[in-house]
Amino acid sequence: MSRELTQQTGLSESDFEVLCALAESCATSVRAMELRCGLEWEKSRLSHQLRRMQQRGLVDRAGCDDDGRASMVQITAVGRDVLGRAREVNDALVQRYVVETLGASRLDALGEIAGLVLAALDDETGPTHH
Repeated sequence: MSRELTQQTGLSESDFEVLCALAESCATSVRAMELRCGLEWEKSRLSHQLRRMQQRGLVDRAGCDDDGRASMVQITAVGRDVLGRAREVNDALVQRYVVETLGASRLDALGEIAGLVLAALDDETGPTHH
């Protein structure tokens, strides 16, 4: 799916993750550290990724007014346009490879299984056995 996303949109999976995180933020600009923590990436990985994305016009970076050490990141109009197309492509890929492949009954079972796993992860006493 990642390869097809790149072929159809020019975005890598990492580009897509960063753009989605920025677009879903309530703020117009996001501190790079907040973005890094949300993505659970290393500082150097995000820095290199943002540099490449900025060179392609997908994001802008600027200094933070209230903290000279911090930087702010925002998605550009170009980034929003590309992300819109990428989301359409991603949705179509998920539909084709997941929804149509599994069918309704397996998707229901997958949802139930995922619910059990998430509940076990949330439970401080450990997994329950059903």
